[in-house]
Amino acid sequence: MRSLDSDKLEQFLDEGLASFYQACLRSLKALTLDELLTNCDPCLFTIRRINLVGELIEKLLEDYLSPSEREHFEGFLVDLAVRIAGETCGGHKSTAQGVDLEFVNDNVHYVVSVKSGPNWGNSSQIKKLEQDLKNAVIRVQQSRRASVVRPVLGICYGKTRTNFNYRFPGCWKVVGQNFWYLISENEDLYTDIIEPIGYRAKQHNADFDREQVRVINEFTGEICNRFCLGGFIDWPRLVEFNSGNYDLDEVAI
Repeated sequence: MRSLDSDKLEQFLDEGLASFYQACLRSLKALTLDELLTNCDPCLFTIRRINLVGELIEKLLEDYLSPSEREHFEGFLVDLAVRIAGETCGGHKSTAQGVDLEFVNDNVHYVVSVKSGPNWGNSSQIKKLEQDLKNAVIRVQQSRRASVVRPVLGICYGKTRTNFNYRFPGCWKVVGQNFWYLISENEDLYTDIIEPIGYRAKQHNADFDREQVRVINEFTGEICNRFCLGGFIDWPRLVEFNSGNYDLDEVAI
């Protein structure tokens, strides 16, 4: 493998983080109050004893945006891994379903599905990944591009030790430092990534925070106008907007 120089790594991080924050900003700018309220559980917020409108909006935004941010960040990590492998061993984005990266090293053809963290899927998603990796192996074997084909589940962080027979014989589950070493043969890459991410995140957070403040203020005013009575949140009215859809009297039960 070729070594990855620090300038290339910084370039990949700069471009990847810019795309990540742009995706997060697009999600935030496209959000409407109706969409936010439709996808919340108002009963949960009464249990939390949230009665300040601004606090309610902040909690709703946090719950709504967290899954989206995780999805965008996983995309950033997948892209980063592909670009690093492209630099070190000619790796490329895979076209196979469920597979993110393919590269060849020492005459072994690796087909890799990349996940950001260890708790990435439920049982049906894990079974689907298993089948996707098996299909990818068959496709590469039929092309006769390498004498050995190695399916891999690569997880970007965590301390789980490598499993050399994950889900089926010969399938590797490689986690944390071992994953980043697999695509670079650099034992320190997993720590080399962290500091630049933290530094560059500060540069992008200002724009995101400014947009988030705007959304909170705008939605707070809108909720006060539509779902408040006498200065207090009118929970029955909000629940009616969120869940009112009675139509069973229109059909025979």
